[in-house]
Amino acid sequence: MDTKKLIAEAKARFNHNSTKAYLKDKYDSKFIVAVQNGLWRANLETINFLNASTDTEIILIDTFNNPVKVVRQELLDKLNTVYAITMEEWYNEWSELEKKR
Repeated sequence: MDTKKLIAEAKARFNHNSTKAYLKDKYDSKFIVAVQNGLWRANLETINFLNASTDTEIILIDTFNNPVKVVRQELLDKLNTVYAITMEEWYNEWSELEKKR
């Protein structure tokens, strides 16, 4: 096999993987939400916990490890919105990356 072709393929794979890592870093910060006197991560764990609870108000530990009393449904709605928007943006950008591969 041609050495130049192997080097070109290795560089393309490296560029693709580094771009994927960049996208992950870029979108990770967009999942952070400051609301109801706390800083929350819009992740599946938090969203599922809020979905499973039936209490109107609930005390959660925020990303700074502080206990915060929140209105469960309001926080759930906000986190669901942020999660859906961010994942859609990330997916669209990732899909474009995969097309260029």
